Amino acid sequence: MRPMSKPPVKKGNSTGSTIALNRRARHEYFIEDTVEAGLVLMGWEIKSLRAGKANLTDAYVLFKNNEAWLLGVHITPLLQASTHVIADPTRTRKLLLSRREIDKFTGEVQQKGHTCVPLALYWSHGRAKCEIAIVKGKQLHDKRETEKQRDWEREKHRVLRNR
Repeated sequence: MRPMSKPPVKKGNSTGSTIALNRRARHEYFIEDTVEAGLVLMGWEIKSLRAGKANLTDAYVLFKNNEAWLLGVHITPLLQASTHVIADPTRTRKLLLSRREIDKFTGEVQQKGHTCVPLALYWSHGRAKCEIAIVKGKQLHDKRETEKQRDWEREKHRVLRNR
């Protein structure tokens, strides 16, 4: 009898379609509204994203001249992919949104205390997408309350699992 072969291994990130998450944004802000946006990227950036070399920690979205721009995202260039191009890892990238979404988010960002940040980078049907959100800053006591709530949920699940 012939031994069975192993199933084919998928290339790329083992975490599925998620490229990068902005956990800090979920900790420091109340998320009020989210939307999926496309990205205008160069070839070396796509190759780097496929390798999972992205960081959203200090990123934010700027609305200027009825366009949305993603600032502060760090995409580390791969040495073998960007040999003939001078790669800028933190360049400003354009976000692809509909006019209605841009107008809605621009109006909300102009309110006091609101800002727009990226929450995640992921693949959707072979294209890189960015989940952006309108957020409002948390106070220190709000962060503590969120932490208590998260701990209580964890403890509740432990107790129910052990029953």
